[in-house]
Amino acid sequence: MEIVFSVTQEADGGFVAECLSHDIFTQGDTWEQLRKNVQEAVSAYFFEQSKPARVRLHLVRDELLA
Repeated sequence: MEIVFSVTQEADGGFVAECLSHDIFTQGDTWEQLRKNVQEAVSAYFFEQSKPARVRLHLVRDELLA
């Protein structure tokens, strides 16, 4: 099983991750911190269940060109 997180970068430079298939949300000030927080959140969510084999982080970039 694989779960996917949609990741957006905040105006302050931090990142927010939202799982597309489960109610899992987390954030991090850096990409490395976000990766760690996602792993911890997934482990906590699936505490008494089988954990997904893979976790995909999909970075969504919203850019406005004038």
